[in-house]
Amino acid sequence: MQTTFEFTLPRGFVDEAGQIHRQGWMRLATALDEIEPLHDPRVQMNEAYLPVLLLARVVLRLGDLPAITPQVIERLFAADLAYLQELYLRLNSPTPVVVGAVCPQCHTQFQLQVAPLAQ
Repeated sequence: MQTTFEFTLPRGFVDEAGQIHRQGWMRLATALDEIEPLHDPRVQMNEAYLPVLLLARVVLRLGDLPAITPQVIERLFAADLAYLQELYLRLNSPTPVVVGAVCPQCHTQFQLQVAPLAQ
């Protein structure tokens, strides 16, 4: 059973030296990954912070960064955060996930049903 998945961020994380980190690995979430952040005061004060903590737990690697912390996830561009959230849902959902898409030719927006990656 595959439990880790490679990804490439659309824009990439820019570190303090200006280096861009786009390639990474995410693992499947465990029950503890989804339960433990609920007790964090940042999540209790603002539910929108939950994805930051979840992603910091399941993103194993991002470029040459030594560790993936909530502060790294906080500094992602919005497009990269959305990409990782959709990937998390695809990896951890037992049913197909609906994602937004845009036709590259006519720029029409539509919904696309995507099968889970992990099975």
